[in-house]
Amino acid sequence: MTALSSVSSSSAFSSFLWCSLKVMSLIHVFAIRFFSLCLQDPETENNPYLGFVYTSFQERATFISHGNTARHAKHFGDGKLATVCGLIAADERRHENAYTKIVEKLFELDPDGAMLAFADMMRKKISMPAHLMYDGQNEHLFDDFSLVAQRTGVYTARDYADIMEHLVDKWNVASIQGISGEAQNAQEYLGSLPPRIRRLEEHAQAKVKKGPKTGSFSWIFNREVALL
Repeated sequence: MTALSSVSSSSAFSSFLWCSLKVMSLIHVFAIRFFSLCLQDPETENNPYLGFVYTSFQERATFISHGNTARHAKHFGDGKLATVCGLIAADERRHENAYTKIVEKLFELDPDGAMLAFADMMRKKISMPAHLMYDGQNEHLFDDFSLVAQRTGVYTARDYADIMEHLVDKWNVASIQGISGEAQNAQEYLGSLPPRIRRLEEHAQAKVKKGPKTGSFSWIFNREVALL
């Protein structure tokens, strides 16, 4: 389901960028097709509990990133791009609401299983679906785009911590009682995770500042641009 959602979002962007003539079309299409075929294994192990935790997190992340991109587009005068990003963000928000309600029900019916699944998924860390994006040229394409996303505030380590904190509160993780010892350990781990991630955010920001100041992307005709 999340793969289909990601491909749908990519298709919307692909159509917009194709019509805008602002990207090198063949390379852009190659990257989109490669992404569609090679969506990473989110390590859900065919476990629906893990799958719904993953999609709850991932859909909120894409809602945030598309919403921030829409705001940037509007600020810099591209109303059409702002509209496209805004529509995608709204769609991702609806997906997020559906998945989080499913996990909420899992916590109600099987608090032990849901707690263990939530902790397990967070120990594995949540990667965005575009983690394996490739344009046929740059082996580190996602890292380069991720650097730009961090510096422009499109999606940052702070957002990761905020999402984690949001889900812990949304599913009332701290207040759940009557669970097994193993689930209690998972509960303590989940409660301690947001502050830990926020501390790591400081190191992430320092790393971002030390990164390269300029770079080139094949999608925009290998033009050298400031990485903000």
